[in-house]
Amino acid sequence: MNAVMVTGMGVVAPTGLGLDAYWAATLRGEDGTRRIRAFDPGRYPTRRAGEVAGFEAADHLPGRLVPQTDRMTQFALAAADWAVADAGVDLDSVPPLERGVITACASGGFGFGQRELQHLWGESPKKVSAYMSFAWFYAVNTGQISIRHGLSGPTGVFVSEQAGGLDALAHARRQVRAGTRVMLTGGMDSSLCPYGLAAQLAGGRLSPDDTYLPFDHRATGHLPGEGGAILVLESAERARASGRRGYGEIAGFGSTFDPRPGSGRPPTLRRAVEQALADAGTEPEEIAVVLADGAGVPAQDEDEATALAEVFGIRGVPVTVPKTATGRLYSGAGPLDVVTALMALRDGLAPPTVNVAQVPDAYGIDLVVGHPRPVSGTAALVLARGHNGFNSALVVRAHERAGTPARRPAGGVAV
Repeated sequence: MNAVMVTGMGVVAPTGLGLDAYWAATLRGEDGTRRIRAFDPGRYPTRRAGEVAGFEAADHLPGRLVPQTDRMTQFALAAADWAVADAGVDLDSVPPLERGVITACASGGFGFGQRELQHLWGESPKKVSAYMSFAWFYAVNTGQISIRHGLSGPTGVFVSEQAGGLDALAHARRQVRAGTRVMLTGGMDSSLCPYGLAAQLAGGRLSPDDTYLPFDHRATGHLPGEGGAILVLESAERARASGRRGYGEIAGFGSTFDPRPGSGRPPTLRRAVEQALADAGTEPEEIAVVLADGAGVPAQDEDEATALAEVFGIRGVPVTVPKTATGRLYSGAGPLDVVTALMALRDGLAPPTVNVAQVPDAYGIDLVVGHPRPVSGTAALVLARGHNGFNSALVVRAHERAGTPARRPAGGVAV
């Protein structure tokens, strides 16, 4: 079937605004997590998060949109603008019904919602903004991007927590294969407000000691974050016909759902990985690097490490979790990891997993720590796991790095 290419990428992350700033900071191993500044987190057990700095909505959006939108939607609109500009696609030349948008969102506009609820209970119903009717909604990013760019083709939203961003990309890829000329897709979340942090704490997965150390014996949970990425997808044939090569291909996708806890049945992440590899027509030894989900919860880390060892062999492939520098971005995490994977393939460098120094031998994974590591090959695997059982796996293939895919022997060294 026709290859679907990523032709543009827009990034809003705690480690940088825009693709170039984000990638440079990621390679440097900069830690974008810090004590929360949006409000005083002193009475909460988790006080550190990946907070986006330096983003002023009025600098990037029309003034009329600022009071209508939550912070996550402001991020999404800016990232969509940057992705379209990066792709160099003239949307006005594409019929509206042949351009669409599919995003993911895990929570909706919590910050906007909290503020308006405070107006309701602390002042008067008359003080509640009319924009509350949609600004809190998990589908609002899709709606606002659609309006701003005149996207009247396929639209949708996925709500599968951390896995949602990869699910959105896969569905957008399906629409391009079906004939849609341009799809904007990705995920964006921002829940760093008292209401949002309280909801995340109730899930029981946040670190109580302000650390995020996946695959580390000290792991106690994760740190939250905000941001994500929006990508432009087009058919490779059409992109190349217009002289635009793009970053690479969304080559394969797989998704599964874990059985009910206590059922005695094993998790299904391995099957999702195998589905994605088969869909891409890619053998395990062709994968240059894996961007792991990295839950930071020991039991979940063990499940993921086991799946990787079963597919690739013990320490059979370099693994990295760059989201330790941003916190878990929920629906924004998968698309941002796809951006990272494509850049890693382009430059032949796997970024480090910051703050993690040593992985127990029992995990059997080759985690990239300390400094970027040279990698060779033309394909990468991105994993995302959502709360309550969602598993998604996506293979990307970079065409900018020509040549035969690297194949590793059992020891895991590229040859």
